[in-house]
Amino acid sequence: QVQLVESGGGLVQAGGSLRLSCAASGGIERSYGMGWFRQASGKEREFVAGTRWASENTYNADYADSVKGRFTISRDSVSSVTLQMNSLKPEDTAVYYCVARNVMSTTAETMPGDYWGQGTQVTVSS
Repeated sequence: QVQLVESGGGLVQAGGSLRLSCAASGGIERSYGMGWFRQASGKEREFVAGTRWASENTYNADYADSVKGRFTISRDSVSSVTLQMNSLKPEDTAVYYCVARNVMSTTAETMPGDYWGQGTQVTVSS
């Protein structure tokens, strides 16, 4: 059974940085995409960034418009991904969820074959 474990959340002041990490245990296919979604209090879950398998060990990155230029996603291995978050804003405050998905997409709803982490809280103070 695949399990995703996130780490790296916390409290930071606006303009600061945080780095989120996610590791999958149990093994996932190399072709699986991995990425991050977030859900702020009272709002729906939304796509943040994702990696899509291109070929061999190459993955392409996609970003939500709201984080382009500030966040960087890296597929460190077949089963791990990190999200470097710079220039954080109070509106980035949310629970961040890691997902491993057969074909990475921006769809926030759980899709067949998805694996989700438990989530890690990111709080950005003004």
